Amino acid sequence: MNDLALLLTSEGRALLDEVRDTDPARELAVATRLRREHPAELVSAALGQARLRQRAAVKFGAEDAGRMFFTPNGVEQSTRASVAAHRARRLAGSGVASVADLCCGIGGDAIALARAGIRVLAVDRDPLTAAAARANAEALGLADLIEVREADVTEVDTAGFDAVFVDPARRGGRGRIFDPEAYSPPLSWAIAAALRAPRAALKIAPGIPHEAVPEQAEAEWISDGGDVKEAVLWFGTEPGAVRATLLPGPRTLLSRGLPDPGVRPPGRYLYEPDGAVIRAHLVAEVAEEVGGGLLDATIAYVTADALRPTPYATAYEITDHLPFNVKKLKALLRERGVGTLTVKKRGSAVEPEELRRKVKPQGPHAATVFLTRVAGAPAMLIGHPA
Repeated sequence: MNDLALLLTSEGRALLDEVRDTDPARELAVATRLRREHPAELVSAALGQARLRQRAAVKFGAEDAGRMFFTPNGVEQSTRASVAAHRARRLAGSGVASVADLCCGIGGDAIALARAGIRVLAVDRDPLTAAAARANAEALGLADLIEVREADVTEVDTAGFDAVFVDPARRGGRGRIFDPEAYSPPLSWAIAAALRAPRAALKIAPGIPHEAVPEQAEAEWISDGGDVKEAVLWFGTEPGAVRATLLPGPRTLLSRGLPDPGVRPPGRYLYEPDGAVIRAHLVAEVAEEVGGGLLDATIAYVTADALRPTPYATAYEITDHLPFNVKKLKALLRERGVGTLTVKKRGSAVEPEELRRKVKPQGPHAATVFLTRVAGAPAMLIGHPA
């Protein structure tokens, strides 16, 4: 708290501007110089905040991150700006004008909601986190739309708000928490709070079992740039609906309740579904879209004879299909002059780096090898992006 208070002074803000682009390798020299003119505590706080801002630029963009205030946990746990903006657009598009943002953290989602024109009550019980959220609302010119309250979210009256957003803490003293009932607050409490509101969104880990999704909820898995970021349980939308949303875009694939695709021999093309599609159990929808089937009943690789571009999977043209054999792979790569080898795997215990060391790729060409199973048997498929 003291560090943040120091940084919010005029001297602190000026010092933050001075150290914003400090190279970590030069921190000691910079700190030594600055301590001749500023209190040591303030210099340390400014340099620490500069490091956090540099890390946060990946999530928030350099412009916003350069003005915001972060805690170490806030950088780690906050929602990526693109994902928060997608969620805010959905809420605004449904007519939501006010949201109670429970477990607001440093305010990433509150910022996105306010930028969508939504009035926000942002609540967090940690004093430093709440102070950072308040500072961020002010720094980005959103204080008129965001009220920050330091309180226990379980004691906040959300009546009168159009929607509730809950982002329970999923990390503890020992790292990531996998049991939803060990979240803070527990998922059961968050669901109960959601059911009391006209609309609600609960941010959860993308690994949540499908059977843990309540029947009143819509489940959405979100990826950004190909990386799965989170899942959201929506209430007051389409109960039972399942979707995968890919950012940027957004591109959204809805479940049609299709049966599992059949297993078939490898065709000319292999499709690697986006991670959000896989988490949402929508591989069957992709297989139908490309006219394909599965290489193996337990693995999310789709194979087809025709190239049908889809935003929900990356297509590769397959040139070779071999039983798994490192010596044969090494010989084939040497024959093709492959020096840049991308290794992908599903259903294989072989580590990509271990395989690269063994085959020692050399040459001017590039290839992708898939280590997987074909109808239960270990196999290698070699190809390149289609």
